Amino acid sequence: MTSYWQHVWQHLQKDLRIEWRSRDAINGMLFFALLVVVVFSLAFDPTANPTMARQISGGVLWVAILFATTTALNQTWTREQRNAVLEAQRMAPAPASALFVGKVLANLLFVGIIEAVLAPLFTIFYNLHPLGQTWLFALVMPLGTWALLCNGTFFAALGLRTRNRELLLPLILFPISLPALLAMINASAGILTGDEGFNPTLWIRMLAGYDIIFTIVCLLLFETVLNAE
Repeated sequence: MTSYWQHVWQHLQKDLRIEWRSRDAINGMLFFALLVVVVFSLAFDPTANPTMARQISGGVLWVAILFATTTALNQTWTREQRNAVLEAQRMAPAPASALFVGKVLANLLFVGIIEAVLAPLFTIFYNLHPLGQTWLFALVMPLGTWALLCNGTFFAALGLRTRNRELLLPLILFPISLPALLAMINASAGILTGDEGFNPTLWIRMLAGYDIIFTIVCLLLFETVLNAE
């Protein structure tokens, strides 16, 4: 009998194979992320005021990632509609939540690749030298990315059968993600500035709690969303 995580792995493999052949999601994400970073770097001179650059760079970073994830999420379920693949997924004996987890993990890997490319460029463009505990980024980045992708994958599936699903996704995702975005930006600003007034660990704990709550909710409700007419 196939275990739950074997189902997840099969869905993950399928998405990785499709993306490897087309590279549609990664190319689109990379373009939008780089565009945001370059436009904001042209809007002000980071070398003229390094303190201000550290204060706003956390917000710029997460805005770039947010736009990149939205680009990928719009394509997540569109592929499943071709050749009635989604209908086959609904009739499969595998748990519906396994499909959801596989999608989120695939998107997490795609966005992680973009973040790995974006990080050195972001540091160069904004002349950043973190003054706080840099290792905390190893917690902030995956927790923040998971918050965006978990909700985004769920709401992309929720609006799959609507006419304007590309417009509906950001309209739902952005307000729901505001607490997570607040935690991401403040944690990143606290790490970059080293300001004692910012407590990154407090925001990281808030972000972890947000991830746990919304992951559980999405897993419990996804089967209903998938089988909705």
